[in-house]
Amino acid sequence: MDKPVLQVIVASTRPGRAGRAIGEWFHDHAVGQGDFEVELVDLAEVGLPFLDEPNHPRLKQYVNAHTKEWSATIERGDAFVFVTPEYNHSFTAVLKNALDYLHHEWQHKAAGFVSYGGVSGGTRAVNSLRQVTSTLKMIPVVEAVNIPFYTQFVGDDGTFQPNEVTVGAADALLAELSKLTGALRPMRLAAA
Repeated sequence: MDKPVLQVIVASTRPGRAGRAIGEWFHDHAVGQGDFEVELVDLAEVGLPFLDEPNHPRLKQYVNAHTKEWSATIERGDAFVFVTPEYNHSFTAVLKNALDYLHHEWQHKAAGFVSYGGVSGGTRAVNSLRQVTSTLKMIPVVEAVNIPFYTQFVGDDGTFQPNEVTVGAADALLAELSKLTGALRPMRLAAA
């Protein structure tokens, strides 16, 4: 069986964001672990408009090309890591919109979180995101990477430079995603 596909989804589209650098670091770290084929999915590049499909996503009767492309991207994934900042005690509207576009494509796949922010390290965003991903029948893992005061880890060149605690949290998150994805993938393949 081929390696499962892990999609690292960068949830910030704000100019000057750190999310892309953090997402690239996590992507590269996951590639180095070797358990997954890893894809970086940047919502700034995906560029979904505010939900504009006339039919409910559970019907999977998409009419717009951007929705069909988004569906194919997420369908390809076996697990997800959402890289999210915290905005006003929650996650970004862009990520909520991207999640709401689809329904079946998310189901029965593992979800992990890399969050960043000030003193909370984005944990309140992850708490909100856990509810939404669970409702979409994703299986969120407990292990997470929370990065408080993230600006101290962004170098002058714009790259993210994690400390030992962050790397350890990433290793734990990836190990748990690997176990859970291994259990869920055969179930999804048999149902298909």
